[in-house]
Amino acid sequence: MARAEAVSIPPGARPGGAYDRYVARLAAEDKFSGVVLLSYRGRTVLSRSYGMADKERGIRNHEGVAFNLSSAGKPFGPVALLQLVERGEVRLWDTVGRYLTGFPPEIADKVTIHHLLTGTSGLESPPEELARIFRSREEVSEFYGRWARRSKAVAAPGTPTDHAGVEVVVPAQIIEAVTGMTYWDYVRENIFARCGMTGTGFYTRPQWLTDEHIAHSYMRQADGTRVDAVRNLDKGSPDPFHPGKNPGRSFVDAPGDGGFATAPDLVRFARALTEGTVLSRPYAELATAPQRPLPPQGGGLTARTASAPVPADAAFGSYTMPVALVGGAWLKGRAGANPGSVASWNVYPDTGWVGVILSNYDDVPFHELIEREIRAVTGRP
Repeated sequence: MARAEAVSIPPGARPGGAYDRYVARLAAEDKFSGVVLLSYRGRTVLSRSYGMADKERGIRNHEGVAFNLSSAGKPFGPVALLQLVERGEVRLWDTVGRYLTGFPPEIADKVTIHHLLTGTSGLESPPEELARIFRSREEVSEFYGRWARRSKAVAAPGTPTDHAGVEVVVPAQIIEAVTGMTYWDYVRENIFARCGMTGTGFYTRPQWLTDEHIAHSYMRQADGTRVDAVRNLDKGSPDPFHPGKNPGRSFVDAPGDGGFATAPDLVRFARALTEGTVLSRPYAELATAPQRPLPPQGGGLTARTASAPVPADAAFGSYTMPVALVGGAWLKGRAGANPGSVASWNVYPDTGWVGVILSNYDDVPFHELIEREIRAVTGRP
């Protein structure tokens, strides 16, 4: 790294700095298993891996291991949809009924793609069948096709919703209707491949069980033990936000959600959003543009990154991504949590930083990890 660049690296973000020491302490106390990575202008400044990807087979975590993303994979959908918008095949003001059948008129004729992407559809998602064990991609696709059509309009379009899963699934189904491809295949060919994300994919349960480059998710149980989710489909999470859920039952994540990614691949995706790799610059800017102000979360003004509140000067909802002003500079990214895993990737476009946190534990101090990353990168005390 050039001397001028080294001087501009905040002390807390450097190897041996406060952030590095904090993560190492968590790992030593068995409170963190996974990978953290800080990248500055395309160069890795800090990369650390701790714990085991597969305890049964003795495979350690490392940069090349892919972790379950949960909601941190949601932004792939809007990027894919905006590719179709850019090509003139889809319009953001089009309603659901232009592309999909089987929805009632109050949804088909009134809810637009823009409503769905901004979380303002006014829709309520049907209950999920968390105990169901899926056996194929086709079964997952068919189930969510029916599940989405059971959603209800509980408020006028334009009304903010509370993390409605149907707002993720329906845009994915529109992508499938327009392209004739499954959502998973379209994103793999048009986003992952274009970004060089060779370790990222919508892996199936058989792949999760056998591929040594996919981290197993270890769910904390009520008695304090951790169990391998994908090897114990009879076990569920006691977490009140995911009661009884086990991500291994899904076979493959629902269209529009989840997936698995490595830390370097998430850096590649983050940089692709700013470099015009997957979208031209105007559309890439649209993907992360502030669309609506977010209310304060958790006391004081904060940005919502999935379930993790982060201190911010002002926060906004974007196309499935929260964006915030922190210390007068933009912070854009997404976090997610699943039984047995947490994931976060943040882009600091004003300074050229990207930060990634991936873990195959669900009981890590996730909020504090993200805040420590922000403080390290921004140089805030």
